[in-house]
Amino acid sequence: MTTAATRRPGPSTESVFGPVDLTGLDAQFSAGEKQTTLAVRALVDEHIRPNIARWYEQAVFPREIIPEMAKLGLLGMHLTGHGCPGRSSVEYGLAASELEAGDSGLRTFVSVQGSLAMSAIHKHGSEEQKQQWLPRMAAGEAIGCFGLTEPTAGSDPASMRTTAVRQPGGDWVLNGAKRWIGLATLADVAIIWAQTGEPGDARGIRGFVVPTDTPGFRAEAIPSKLSMRASVQCDITLADLRLPAEAILPADSAIGLKGPFSCLNEARYGIVWGVMGAARDSFEEVLRYSGERLQFGTPLSGFQLTQAKLADMALEINKGYLLALQIGRAKDAGTLNPTMISVGKLNNSREAIKIAREAREMLGGNGITLDHSPLRHANNLESVRTYEGTDEVHTLILGRALTGIGAFTASGK
Repeated sequence: MTTAATRRPGPSTESVFGPVDLTGLDAQFSAGEKQTTLAVRALVDEHIRPNIARWYEQAVFPREIIPEMAKLGLLGMHLTGHGCPGRSSVEYGLAASELEAGDSGLRTFVSVQGSLAMSAIHKHGSEEQKQQWLPRMAAGEAIGCFGLTEPTAGSDPASMRTTAVRQPGGDWVLNGAKRWIGLATLADVAIIWAQTGEPGDARGIRGFVVPTDTPGFRAEAIPSKLSMRASVQCDITLADLRLPAEAILPADSAIGLKGPFSCLNEARYGIVWGVMGAARDSFEEVLRYSGERLQFGTPLSGFQLTQAKLADMALEINKGYLLALQIGRAKDAGTLNPTMISVGKLNNSREAIKIAREAREMLGGNGITLDHSPLRHANNLESVRTYEGTDEVHTLILGRALTGIGAFTASGK
């Protein structure tokens, strides 16, 4: 039996997207974009594929991969200045796709570091905050996390209970709890969002740059996960955590929920591409397997039902990449709007998990082992489909765009 460590052939000579490319995807990308794709794929092939089954089984996040990612400029890849690589949105999307073809947990690390923590500082921080943190984070010398979600506030962040109270001398004191915060136990700095006004007042929500060695900050990894096992998600407790006045993200763009949402949209954009990598990897795994596995003297790939399933997978992967590319080109052109990101996140996450599940089924009993990637991808995609906005949230965003009526609450407000 082939294993996760040995099963990867080199890239197709016809297309960097391999046998799934039925629509000439390759021709839609520049030589530089394809070079980025192949460079990240080489990192995945060398450092992730031989080890991911062990990391996943043992629930280990491989910190040793961080310097390799930094060398390729994957940390804060789409940000410019202060040591950040300044690459295009499409290049970042292609990199996310290749990383998630290896594992969603490793793509999530890049997303939390660059699209959330670094992006918050880059978009909303002071010059001093940018100089202090961004060069080190881009180099992988400092790790960041992003504390928005709470035990009782997931899809409704306006109801957060974490508070930041201004003291007479100008300091801030934070109290509260955050949950499902990626990288928090590894992080050197946390971007914490807290309520500075009256409960429920969305405009009172502000972001703070919190060194994790600050007294009153505690992070604990969430154990016993069935998904994202090669990643770290945590609970954070803030107990009378005191910060100087300059710890707040000062930009007007950080006032209220528009601050965290601008970062979430960066992360959601990466997901639009990333999940297609998991889907493509699942497809390639089952395509190869079905050509090798004989039943009744015939390769599985010779049966009509198998071919129908493969054709349906390939159709959705091609459509998913083309959708991601449309969104990426709009982002680079400055014409992107949040509704487009919701289209991509909802569609591609939904289709990717269907493809991974179908691929697992086509592998038969062998598909439940870590010798094959689809069930691992499917389990991870349960998380990816949930975070940065559930299917229901993105459906309602699209419904509001179509009808002009917000239906996020029973009252329609």
